[in-house]
Amino acid sequence: MKNIVVEKLKEALLSVLPLTAIVLICHFVLAIFVPSGGMPLGTVLQFVIAAVLLIVGMTLFSLGADISMSPMGERIGAHITRSGKYYILIPCCFLIGMLITIAEPDLTVLATQFPAIDDMTIILTVSIGVGVFLVVSFLRVLKGVSLSLLLAVFYLLLFVIASFAPDTFVAVAFDSGGVTTGPITVPFLMAMGIGLATVRGGKSSTDDSFGTVALCSVGPIIAMLILGIFCNVDGQSAEETVTVVATGADVVLDFIRSLPHYLVEVALALLPIVGLFILFQFIFLHLPWKSLARIGVGILYTYIGLSLFLLGANVGFLPAGQFLGRTMAGLNEWLLIPIGMIMGFFVVMAEPAVRVLNRQVEELTVGAITKRAMLLMLSIGVAIAVGLAMLRVVLGISIWYFLVIGYSAAIILSFFVPKVFTAIAFDSGGVASGPMTATFMLPFAMGACAELGGNLLTDAFGLVAFVAMTPLITIQILGLSYSIKIKRAMLHSYAEQDTVAIIEFEYKEAV
Repeated sequence: MKNIVVEKLKEALLSVLPLTAIVLICHFVLAIFVPSGGMPLGTVLQFVIAAVLLIVGMTLFSLGADISMSPMGERIGAHITRSGKYYILIPCCFLIGMLITIAEPDLTVLATQFPAIDDMTIILTVSIGVGVFLVVSFLRVLKGVSLSLLLAVFYLLLFVIASFAPDTFVAVAFDSGGVTTGPITVPFLMAMGIGLATVRGGKSSTDDSFGTVALCSVGPIIAMLILGIFCNVDGQSAEETVTVVATGADVVLDFIRSLPHYLVEVALALLPIVGLFILFQFIFLHLPWKSLARIGVGILYTYIGLSLFLLGANVGFLPAGQFLGRTMAGLNEWLLIPIGMIMGFFVVMAEPAVRVLNRQVEELTVGAITKRAMLLMLSIGVAIAVGLAMLRVVLGISIWYFLVIGYSAAIILSFFVPKVFTAIAFDSGGVASGPMTATFMLPFAMGACAELGGNLLTDAFGLVAFVAMTPLITIQILGLSYSIKIKRAMLHSYAEQDTVAIIEFEYKEAV
């Protein structure tokens, strides 16, 4: 156990420290070379404390997800599949999708930042979308329907619906698909998908283990676009404010005052999953007490870890992102693109659910796809995403151009790469756009947009959508290169066999 904790702590340090160093370097450079100076001392202290909370929180969350969230999801998914009764599977999947989404912290963050519509209306709309598409995902696996074909059909439908929605609603609708699949949702949904595919069995069970998160990211976008058609949000705008804390004592008090809120928020987020598992345990699973005790400890780790992580991200990283966005835009607007890309490259490493995805990918592919390769391609994808988002902030380009080209490329690639890479790629898009994107990179874009006098709803929102889109392309490019290497290796092997056969034949002829 001690070795596992040390390994998780090391992963958390490697995830959080690079971004922390970049932000602090930006602060000191601004303090030295810019007349207005860097971040206020209180904001810097907030950020440093938050970095420590993120490291501790990610360590505990990662440990807890491994020993509680994943086993619970796998067992529930496996049991629903074994029942073989659609009147049980469909309502169960819909309710599970709705319950875990309503409680997803990332969704609450996005809803509060979009003032045009009531928070609960957004949360319920997105939750219904996830519930419907979780059902679609499970039926796909059971019936063996091609994921590439389904994604092509649903994204075509999505863009048709989007053409009728107001422009001020398109960006936030696509953002909702990214934030929905956060640290609570991803481990549980992925584990359910693995349990389902394992019980069904067959040659494609590994490929079908992924794709649940991919489809569950489509549902919220469609649901939000439909909501946007019937809600008039044209002409409305969002407001961005920078909170400055003056003294060290105020910083500490700010964290202490905020802690109960996140303890309650995470408790409410975990309750539906825990309650569902308890219900399944008493009626169907009947696991031994030893297994239950282990899962209980894991839930406690998950609860404490995610509470500390969200506390640090919201209280410490959010104001730092807002301030840096404003300051960089005021200094030189074109600096936003390279600085944003560097931050984006490292910010994905600090997303809690990314570690869960990478570990499961490496395990299910028996090391064929390594955690290192996955993380590198995700980082490149998010760096490109943030760069494009900053370009939009500077030039005010419509999000439509990027979304149509990006998703078209992703769908076309899906018909040429191995199925498992398509499923992993579309899952990774939802995983990459987690709480760090919502609480640091989105405020960074909003701060820059406000400084440049842009429209936050049309220019700043959409960053999360880009972060969810670009990994679809980069991970599939990884799959394409992997496929080419395999084919070359096979051709080389065949060539060697032919050469040996020719030599043996010539030898026999000579004898």
